Amino acid sequence: MAQFSYKARKRSGELVEGILDVPDKAAAVMQMERLGLFPVSIVQSKAGAEARQRVRGKKAVDSSVLPAMVREYLRKKRKPKLQELATFTLQLSNLLKAGMPLAVALNSMSHLGSKGIPPEVGVQLRRDVTEGRTLSDAMAKQPHIFSDLYINMVSAGEQSGALEDVLRRMAEHFERFSEVQSKFVSALIYPAIVTVVGIGIIIFFMTVMLPKFLSIFKGMDVPLPGSTQFLVNISNFLQGYWWLILMVLLSALVVFKRFKDSPSGRRTIDSWKLNAPVIGRVVRLNLFAQFTRTLSTLLKNGVPVLTALKITERVIPNSILKEAIASTREGVTDGKTIAQPLAKSKIFPQLMIDMLKIGEDTGDVPGALKNVADTYESELSIALRVVTNLIEPALIIIMALGVGFLLFGVLSAMFSITSSIGR
Repeated sequence: MAQFSYKARKRSGELVEGILDVPDKAAAVMQMERLGLFPVSIVQSKAGAEARQRVRGKKAVDSSVLPAMVREYLRKKRKPKLQELATFTLQLSNLLKAGMPLAVALNSMSHLGSKGIPPEVGVQLRRDVTEGRTLSDAMAKQPHIFSDLYINMVSAGEQSGALEDVLRRMAEHFERFSEVQSKFVSALIYPAIVTVVGIGIIIFFMTVMLPKFLSIFKGMDVPLPGSTQFLVNISNFLQGYWWLILMVLLSALVVFKRFKDSPSGRRTIDSWKLNAPVIGRVVRLNLFAQFTRTLSTLLKNGVPVLTALKITERVIPNSILKEAIASTREGVTDGKTIAQPLAKSKIFPQLMIDMLKIGEDTGDVPGALKNVADTYESELSIALRVVTNLIEPALIIIMALGVGFLLFGVLSAMFSITSSIGR
């Protein structure tokens, strides 16, 4: 037997400490779960650990190979989508809420199978937990699956003794962001299809149909109209120098990617997104909703303000807002409220600042941020519909003008030849 000192929380949230005489950490975790406790830390006495290590010998070294292989496997897997992460989180929350011990619940998760989350994730989490690690520490070993936001919220849930509720709220958080992403994708599908099909039709007509059509009039000593000759020149260029066009496009793509990846380029592009006509409002509403929703969720689950701001800064994809959040974090460190340094950035809208001030005055900042997030998400839905309603007819008009010009060039040639025959 070995001695393990532990810290754990009861379901009520009360912190308790004690000592267990058990064979290993896994047995300690099982014993604590039978007592209805959530492990916070389990530490084996130094003498007992050394004796156990001598007994295990070579076996202890070999057992580390599998986790290393699992970590390498997980590292190469793709990052799960928000909806997939929400499903995994909700399933785990439901199992814990049903009274299932954490280790058993993680074992069940490895068999249930969540799309986008490999079964090896549940296996590795269970192994780490049964060895005495907390769930947040176990998840921190898999950063490709679990973000800082996820890990910190789980840690806050463990410390407060309300892990099931925190997981449920986190699942709702991911589902909301997944819905917003789906709205963006839905709004872009139709314009993207119209653009691709329209460009494809024009290229096909210029490179295949037009040359065959004009071959009919070869040998006729009739000058082609200006519009037709213009189309012929473009067609010849596309057929003769398509490789040059492809090289120019690829070069432009590489240059743009390098510019986008540079700090100054990223900042320039992010600034343009915020101030772009029509689409800029959609981008701003999405970023403000993401900022307030994330910060509200973190604060509501007990994450400290500075840590919550730091995590939110990492989550936000716009460098301009990242700088403003970083400045806000420095201001909060100096003892200011959140609203005051946010207002100095001149980026965040006055509605958000005013609601934050009200939340700080009433002592309910998470609730105020949630109300702001709900408002911006509602406005975002409306703005997306407006932008879609503007883009769709604009694309149709542009495609119609392009096809109309092609038809005009062909018909002009036919009229010119017909009139010359009549003379």
